[in-house]
Amino acid sequence: MEQQDDTPDTIGNARASVACMTECLRADMPRQPVVHVEAIRKTYGKTVAVDEISFDVHEGEIFGLIGPNGAGKTTTMECVEGLRRPERGAISVLGLDPIRDAYALQNRIGVQLQEAQLQKRVKVREAVGLWASLYTKPVDGTRLLEQLGLSEKRDAWFMTLSGGQKQRLFIALALINDPEVVFLDELTTGLDPQARRAIWDLVRGIRARDKTVFLTTHLMEEAERLCDRVAIIDHGRMVDIGTPAELVLRHCPERTVFVTSDDPAAEERFRAIPGVALVSSDGPRYTIRGSGADLVTRVIGCLAEHRMGVVDFRTEVPTLEDVFLKLTGHSIRD
Repeated sequence: MEQQDDTPDTIGNARASVACMTECLRADMPRQPVVHVEAIRKTYGKTVAVDEISFDVHEGEIFGLIGPNGAGKTTTMECVEGLRRPERGAISVLGLDPIRDAYALQNRIGVQLQEAQLQKRVKVREAVGLWASLYTKPVDGTRLLEQLGLSEKRDAWFMTLSGGQKQRLFIALALINDPEVVFLDELTTGLDPQARRAIWDLVRGIRARDKTVFLTTHLMEEAERLCDRVAIIDHGRMVDIGTPAELVLRHCPERTVFVTSDDPAAEERFRAIPGVALVSSDGPRYTIRGSGADLVTRVIGCLAEHRMGVVDFRTEVPTLEDVFLKLTGHSIRD
């Protein structure tokens, strides 16, 4: 009989192999979504605010609920946060029930509400200190204000802050407990373009700190620039879900290229490009319409292949707003 080798090196190698196999198995296992929403329904009297909505939010992503005002975005988010109880359906956040496990969950999430307000004469540092006192392990409030560009406003009254500064303060309050998931509801509504873009940078910074961000917005540009994935809802129902690029390609595959060229054979050559549906001209200016994400590449390839002189070249691609218009059949309601 062969004698078993029980030397320390052998035992150590065996343990390392077991640890490696365990890690491999964990890597192959599908990760539980950070937020899981399954067929929830919420009504107010005869009004159906949310109707059979389902989606998952994955760890480390910026996920957006988008749609017009009154679509059911805020009600859906409040159900996920545990502020409202749906009549039916199932919700889990970090594996917990937001209603039953509210106390266990409150230290792990951060929330910015759409209609948030503070006392007019509360100072910025006082608000941060009050919020910090509500949690067992808050982050350094002074450092947080510094990161959000509010250090110079720490002794300012809330009522003296600009719209963008107030929103940054609400982000600070949502982050004071170092949450794993951050909920942001219509964060930039009413802000000017400069303040809005500053808030966008802050949201990207939250995700860069390995947080998961779940936001609502009725601004399609905001969703397209910020979100890894979006769910479009209207009249309380889910319309579609995916990355902004996937939704655009799925529902609005048309592309338009504008080329100005003096090449006498330009129109004939453009019509021969695969995927081109229409070529029209106004003198040397050509409009090329077709489908497919690589239409622009094919047009450029045609220009290069035939060494065509180009005076002007522009492209027009659909946006998330075009997708919304196509799927809902009406303009975005403010």
